[in-house]
Amino acid sequence: MTATIQRKLNDSAFVRWTALVLIASMMFFGYMFVDVMSPLKSLVESARGWDSATFGTYAASEYFLNVFFFFLIFAGIILDKMGIRFTGLLSAGLMVAGATIKFVGITDWFQTTELCAWLDSWWTALPGSAKMASLGFMIFGCGCEMAGTTVSKAIAKWFQGKEMAMAMGLEMAIARLGVFAVMWLAPMISNRYDQSIVAPVAFCTALLVIGLLSYTVFVFMDRKLDSQLIAAGEMKEEKSSDEEFHLRDLGKIFTSKMFWLVALLCVLYYSAIFPFQRYAPNFLEVTLGIDAESAARLFSCFPILAMVLTPFLGALLDFKGKGATMLMVGAIIMIGCHLSFAFILPMFPSQGLALLLIVTLGVSFSLVPAALWPSVPKIIDEKILGSAYCVIFWIQNIGLCLVPLLIGLVLDATGGYTMPMIIFSSFGVAAFIISFYLKIEDHKKGYGLELPNIKK
Repeated sequence: MTATIQRKLNDSAFVRWTALVLIASMMFFGYMFVDVMSPLKSLVESARGWDSATFGTYAASEYFLNVFFFFLIFAGIILDKMGIRFTGLLSAGLMVAGATIKFVGITDWFQTTELCAWLDSWWTALPGSAKMASLGFMIFGCGCEMAGTTVSKAIAKWFQGKEMAMAMGLEMAIARLGVFAVMWLAPMISNRYDQSIVAPVAFCTALLVIGLLSYTVFVFMDRKLDSQLIAAGEMKEEKSSDEEFHLRDLGKIFTSKMFWLVALLCVLYYSAIFPFQRYAPNFLEVTLGIDAESAARLFSCFPILAMVLTPFLGALLDFKGKGATMLMVGAIIMIGCHLSFAFILPMFPSQGLALLLIVTLGVSFSLVPAALWPSVPKIIDEKILGSAYCVIFWIQNIGLCLVPLLIGLVLDATGGYTMPMIIFSSFGVAAFIISFYLKIEDHKKGYGLELPNIKK
């Protein structure tokens, strides 16, 4: 009996990796839904009367409630107060609900309803279908971002003292695979059903339901793990006042120097990656003089390599450590790539050179996330870990909202991509400085960012 209690569910490699697959599948389907309409932009515009500004407003709506109504902050409080089981089911439910609203908004049936007619007459800058789709995407975005933080905390729990960085890297890889998959599947499904914009959205909405069911299975596994932790004396059935989450605990996050270093590093680094992705195909098209489809295929190598490398780099971090060093190296690589995009590629417009730079940037995008997210549990108390992740995501979302607007203004003002690439590289310089300072602070205070995650 004692042996049974001592060997917990997450002590079994098969069980803990099964748990990872269950929770990562929710993010895989979520990432598919995020970009399901991206390959259908022209079709949506012709079928529903949208223009590029309308499509841009719809795309931005995913972050609206998270950033401007501070939903991500509340999500962190919910996560730390209610736990990963409740919060995961809530986030998956919000994704399904938001996806359903968006699906209804783009259907042919909805265009004939009085609700659509009323929405058309209110704030006429957007068609009623776009307003309904944006509403759904806002709700979905709340669930998707909440799910991201919940998954991070769940992995930290199940892989504590084990292959945490590798697990987080594999989860990110699975999520990125969702983006790659939907870029291929959405057009195929649309063509199969006579240029339908509804069929791909319906397909991905159904997958979100499967994601909800997958997380439900994980909930039962996690409940069993908690009962084993309680039986082994590693966890109390009822938390004491000191162990419970209180709102005043948020002060420990905002007064932590290490937290702010990680948060600023996150927003600076990702602001040079995700906004760049929005403009990269057009940048390659203009710089290399190739068509849009060829440019998109060329840039598709970027997320694929990051997807492949991140789990291996996570494993390296688990067994060898050097997390702070990996953050510095990733920032240096990004600086070099963006400066090369700004000056070298325009001088030598070669697809081979462009591919080399894209692949190299993918290495940076593997190094930094693999080291960044597993570092947070080392500097933040477990009972406020969910809030810490959510505040980091909230700060990151501010950058993801504002930087594309900045780049668009600079493009209109300069008429070229040199200055935007310099701006992206300047984010990399700032990220490097912060990562260097982070390493100094870790050396002084001994947080263990350079140490392996696996305890021997």
